[in-house]
Amino acid sequence: MADKKAEITEEIEQEETQIIDPPPIDSKYRMIILAAQRSKQLQRGANSRTDIDVRKSKPTRVAMKELAEKRVNFEILDQK
Repeated sequence: MADKKAEITEEIEQEETQIIDPPPIDSKYRMIILAAQRSKQLQRGANSRTDIDVRKSKPTRVAMKELAEKRVNFEILDQK
């Protein structure tokens, strides 16, 4: 039991110390797609990376705030 708690604590610390450096969002369409993907993650149980109250806000609103605060990592893949 203590080992499991230590593993969870270590995972949380790694997530908090992870460097987040997303590229700039170049269009409103990309913003919508990113927010939708992050919203799905939140609905499936992901922890919020912002100070907004997730019980009083919809997952889409939380995702938009996280993106605005640059707290979500993503990369843009070129389709050439």
